[in-house]
Amino acid sequence: MKIKYLAIIAALTITVTACDNTSKPEQPQQPAQQTTNLSDKYAEYTLTTNIGHLSEGELEMLGLLFQAADIMEDLFWQENYGDKAELMNRIGDNADLRKMASITYGAWDGLDDNKPFVDGIGAKPAGARFYPVDMTEEEWEAFDDPDKNSQYTMIVRDENGKLKCVWYHDYFEQQIKKAASLLDDASELAGDEEFAEYLRLRAKALRTDDYLESDMQWMDVRNNNVDLVIGPIENYTDARYGIKASHEAFILIKDQEWTKQLARYATYVPELQKQLPVPAEYKKEVPGADLDLAAYDAVYYAGDCNANSKTIAINLPNDERVQLERGTRKLQLKNSMQAKFDKILVPIANELMTPESMEHIKFDAFFANVMFHETAHGMGIKNTIKGKGTVREALGNQYSALEEAKADVLGLYLVTKLSEMGVYTNTTMEDNYTTFMAGIFRSVRFGAASAHGKANMLTFNYFQKEGAFVRNEDGKYAIDFEKMKAAVEKLAGDILVHQGDGDYEAVKAWLGEMSVIHPELQADLDKVNAAGIPTDIYFKMGPQVLFK
Repeated sequence: MKIKYLAIIAALTITVTACDNTSKPEQPQQPAQQTTNLSDKYAEYTLTTNIGHLSEGELEMLGLLFQAADIMEDLFWQENYGDKAELMNRIGDNADLRKMASITYGAWDGLDDNKPFVDGIGAKPAGARFYPVDMTEEEWEAFDDPDKNSQYTMIVRDENGKLKCVWYHDYFEQQIKKAASLLDDASELAGDEEFAEYLRLRAKALRTDDYLESDMQWMDVRNNNVDLVIGPIENYTDARYGIKASHEAFILIKDQEWTKQLARYATYVPELQKQLPVPAEYKKEVPGADLDLAAYDAVYYAGDCNANSKTIAINLPNDERVQLERGTRKLQLKNSMQAKFDKILVPIANELMTPESMEHIKFDAFFANVMFHETAHGMGIKNTIKGKGTVREALGNQYSALEEAKADVLGLYLVTKLSEMGVYTNTTMEDNYTTFMAGIFRSVRFGAASAHGKANMLTFNYFQKEGAFVRNEDGKYAIDFEKMKAAVEKLAGDILVHQGDGDYEAVKAWLGEMSVIHPELQADLDKVNAAGIPTDIYFKMGPQVLFK
């Protein structure tokens, strides 16, 4: 089997090293790194796993999935920056800048407030390349086309200089046709019929920019060994309006044993929804009970998910219609989590947490916090209670930051409740709270301007205000467990009420006040940077690595 597959991949030209998660909505204010090269802030990690249990058909299918994923790479380059070849020619032989360009998919450092790192490159357009760079707000407001608010249209100028919409499948016609054809071919090799049908429907979705049917089918993919997330999915790169979705792909290998351990938590989601700490009208929606909690090892990231900071868990589909009817699938990327825990979180905790706290820094707690973060995304409320449409529509470019904060703190609330119910017993709440705190220090280094950065700082400042942690004279932090438990419940309630009300200006003001890095914390982060601890990871990956 391996010999046959190696013959297939020999024809592929797939980049082996890659990178992080670019523009999450407005970009980070990370302090300057004390390193020789810009790219030293990323620690290399080899992304691989055991594939000895895969069938010959699944191995052959992987070759096609790698090719389809690489097309997503190309599309995201165009969406985020433009002409990759032009940028690389401008950079020349500077190895550090070439590596940074590969990691960021452009010329702006996504972990340093999107500062340009290539001479002659100006500020990154807030709307990336989804809109004409010179488009004014007046033009946008006057542009009368309902398709302009679709996630799947590029906004361009026509021959008369007027704005017009072009669907992704038309704008990227040749690449989309090729990617769809590869998925059709892969479906013939999948083995698992539910996954095969998903691949066929996803190919159709790429050709039409209608993803509902394939999203629904993906919810039935439960018995697979290989999984694929592909298409235009997240809206982070569009920091101007938070509308346009960016192309990306994950190729994943399921860890069957870990997945079995997680399955028991899924049945508790409807009951946990009822226990949310808000009035009844803010939790009246019933999330789909068909929840899939699964553990995977990632073997390839491509496009948006691979830009700047790396995704370590997946909660999809994003479509509220799917979430309300079927729920979501929560895929935990175990090897990627382990990389961040070992290379970043533990070293940071050693710098900033008290020695007594270190006994509570546990990988299983980190895994659980991330898992329930993703579970929390599917809970709460999706439609405002005051007739303002969906929460996403009502909050616009403030939505992502508040949603990430909700998932963080509500996830911790869910772990607490399950622990009190005797369902979750892998770690203690002291482990989860302390590891969560160390996780804030890890994530806030992305800065306070990104969606995730704003979420982290809202939580940090709120917890500080509630006395959930203390900072001693040595600059070391420790948790006050009772106060943190109370703060978790209180903040979860405040966020859910803000989402249900859908008051854009109130949320914008709240985030503006709370999502800032104050000098004391900045000094602590500077100490972490001076210690040379990487900010995030980049991957050595691809078929050459997987089939080594």
